[in-house]
Amino acid sequence: MIFPEFDSVAVHIGPLAVRWYGLMYLAGFAAAWWLGRLRAARPGAPIAPQQMDDLLFYGALGVIVGGRIGYTLFYSFDSWLDDPLQLFRIWEGGMSFHGGFLGVLVAMWWYGRRIRRRFFVLTDFIAPLVPLGLLAGRMGNFINGELWGAPGNVPWAMQVPCASHASLCWDKLGLSAGTALTPPLHPTQLYEAALEGLLLFLLLWVFSARSRPIMAVSGMFLVGYGLFRFAVEFVRMPDVQLGYLAYGWVTMGQLLSAPMIVVGIVLLILAYRNQGRA
Repeated sequence: MIFPEFDSVAVHIGPLAVRWYGLMYLAGFAAAWWLGRLRAARPGAPIAPQQMDDLLFYGALGVIVGGRIGYTLFYSFDSWLDDPLQLFRIWEGGMSFHGGFLGVLVAMWWYGRRIRRRFFVLTDFIAPLVPLGLLAGRMGNFINGELWGAPGNVPWAMQVPCASHASLCWDKLGLSAGTALTPPLHPTQLYEAALEGLLLFLLLWVFSARSRPIMAVSGMFLVGYGLFRFAVEFVRMPDVQLGYLAYGWVTMGQLLSAPMIVVGIVLLILAYRNQGRA
């Protein structure tokens, strides 16, 4: 199967190029806002529907600032030391989920102090809203033709044209000059969209539909995302500047996801031990 080339620009508005990746972020934020207002209208919700506007602003700020800082520290630290201003050149690309996740946690702590809500009450509320944003973001990665998996023999593996994806062919795969197509590659963007996006959303939406102890929904998010991301990393090629970190298979994504699984399990144990109701 040949990767269907997409134009990364969705529409031109005069000199402005609106890219699909940016639209995917916008779609993720819009979905979180809409679902959040639905949940906020329920009896016992920690925020009122109109407060969802402010919560989304804080969350979006955490995603963007944290995602950029996280990518720089986790995946491009040596390059940043040589060129500190690259942190601000966001048009060159480079966002990290784990950095964005930490940024959102800081944002929720900050917003919680403003409205006098407990930290885990807010994180339990937003956890089911996050996966659809992850789904949209991974679809943006697919449209951009980035973050490919390793070569594989599955029927849905895709060959990518080298003429338009030179870095993938020459830097990551080390193909010889003149190669037209990559070997069939795992479309790990779609794996993550399905697992971290759709499946995790369904899991959390159903799990949080009933009253749960405080920290339980947050813990379930951490365990679910951590396990899905850790598993996909086995067939996802690591960033070329990092490679495998240990044993010929450990990636930075796995290193950052493993603590999420552990912390999530701890939160679930504490939640059901304390039985404090949200």
